[in-house]
Parts: sequence; C-alpha cells; structure tokens
Amino acid sequence: MVAHEHQGTTSSALTRLSVNAARLFDVPSHGYAHLPGLAPEHLNDDLCRTPAATGIRIAELTTARTPWAELSRALAQQSAIGTLGVWDYLITSAPTPIEGIRDAAAYIATVADTSTDTLRITEDGGYVTISHLNQADLAFDAACAIRGYALGLYRRRLSEAAQRRLVPVRVTLAAEAPRRHGALTELYGTRTIDFEAPDTSITFLASDLNIPTPHSQPGLSAVLRRHAEQTLATAVPLHDWPALFRSALAAAHGEATPTLPAVARRMAVSTRTLQRRLEEHGTTWNHEVETLRRARITRLLHDTDLSIDAVAARSGYADARALRRAVQRWYGTTPGALRRSGRDTDRRVSVAGATLGS
Repeated sequence: MVAHEHQGTTSSALTRLSVNAARLFDVPSHGYAHLPGLAPEHLNDDLCRTPAATGIRIAELTTARTPWAELSRALAQQSAIGTLGVWDYLITSAPTPIEGIRDAAAYIATVADTSTDTLRITEDGGYVTISHLNQADLAFDAACAIRGYALGLYRRRLSEAAQRRLVPVRVTLAAEAPRRHGALTELYGTRTIDFEAPDTSITFLASDLNIPTPHSQPGLSAVLRRHAEQTLATAVPLHDWPALFRSALAAAHGEATPTLPAVARRMAVSTRTLQRRLEEHGTTWNHEVETLRRARITRLLHDTDLSIDAVAARSGYADARALRRAVQRWYGTTPGALRRSGRDTDRRVSVAGATLGS
C-alpha cells in the first residue's frame, strides 16, 4: 500500500495547513517560501507530496514565535472536515467511529510520513486508546506541536463522526509541559493530560466509539478505501531520500554549523539510522557536509562582496587559512581567483544574452 517513495513526504494538504498556521502567527515568509514543495504548482496540487523536512522547518519557525501548544490548537482549528481529503471521510463515513479510525490508521500514509509517524489503536475492555507514534525528542517543540495537533485532530474527526462532542478519559503527551495548559485543555476537552509520557495518546470510552455513525451509508467505506489506495498510487513524491536529507542539511546549515544529531532530529531518526541510510546511498556525512560547504562558499564568493574571513565564518571554517586550503583542494586555486573567475563568467553570460537579444 505504501511505496518506498512515499516515505519522507507528507500530503500537500498537510503542508498547506502548516503554511496557513505560519501566516497566522506572522512568521516571515522569507524563512520558508524557498523550501522544496512550496512552489504554488506543488503546494496547491493534491497529487504532490511535500518533503517532510519542509513541514518540520515551518513548524520550527512557527514554534519560535508561539508556544507549541498554541500551534497544535491552531492547526486543529483550521482542520475543517475535508481539509485532509479522503482521509477525513474514512473516519466520518464509516459505520461506527471505531471502524473509521481503524481505516484512518490503515491509510495514514495518505496524509503523513509513515517513516516517522504512525497511528496505533489499542482496545482494552471498555477503553480505546489511539496513539500517535513519533520518535523525535521530547524537547523538540516542532515535533511536540505535531503530536499535540494529531491528538486534537483525531478527537475532532471522531466527534464529527459521532455528531456529538466526545470527551476523552485521558490524554498523554510525549512532550514537556508548556507553561500554560489552556490551549491543550480546549483542544482535548479535558484537563486530564499527562506530560513527558512514553507515548502520545488519547483514550475514549469504547461505548463512545461503537455507536452507529448517523450518516453512514452501506458500501461507502469500501469506496473510500479504494479512493485512498488510488490517491497513494497516483501521488507524486517531490524527491527521493537523498534530496530529503540534503534539504534538512541545508536548513540546519542556514542556522549554524550543522551537526549529525541536529539533522537526525530534524528528520526524526536516530544518528545511527541516518548514518546507515547515507551509507546505503553511497555517501557519508562528511562528504555531504563538504559538498554543501563547497556550494555555499562558491555562491558567496561569486555573488557577494564579503571578505574571505566573513565567508569562512559563514561556512563553518575556523579562519580564512582553513577556507583557502579547502578552495585549493576543490578547485586548485585561491578564493580570490575563484571570485574573479565567477564574475568574469557572469559578465560573458550577460554580454552573450545582450547579443542574442539584439
């Protein structure tokens, strides 16, 4: 059902929610508009699947401006039924809410990145627990916001299916407690929230989820499941895993010298898993960092008037001497000569363009 190429991506609908929330909290668009998958022709196309790293970066920028719990609430408030396409209707159109959430778990890939996020349902006597599994760090606010939103979304959809306000008996969050709990109390309809828990979960009375769905139609769930399968079959993942990694690496490099743990956290995997995936693709962490630095340094030398010392500082080198050694190794020349050659090329291209246009 879930092809390998779907992993590392999420639905464009989910990304649109993240972008709308960023705008709501006045996150400057120059921090994310350039990210993969955010071109209008991709963002507004429901066939496209956006790199998961793009959504994570938007969440990072947003939680830098507002508490993660506020972002969770805002995302859920924006998630009117139909926002997430067929996945929403799998829940609301099933014979009972419990059957709907089972279908939603089976087809979570139509919305989320199943390499990092999964939905698990546990039935224990008179209770049903819905867990959202994500292995990112408890202190990583972007991941906390996504986990918190997921539980609020499940509650909203199940309430819409039952056509009444469902109140959970318990909520657990794999997240540090925020200073204020009001947003989460509103989101979940309860104050019974445990923080720093092993799992992120929401528990309902089984009797609340086994009641017939008022608008269920015989055979509709089967039609929707086939539609979900077709959605996955025709989806267009915007890039492969190496490109996903390089997107996360570039985003980390935009803030500071990238480290393996920092990039692994962005991708919601362990450092060991990240190193293994790089090896599987015939590359290494050091090679990828060096390639990124090389491209960045070349661009800075060609496109700016920054001093060699400033270019070194922006690229993670200790000093200009270290930068000169790197440029010599890559190009067999000096930073100054590389800068001049780039500008000479630009001038030749400009003259050629003017000649063609005359």
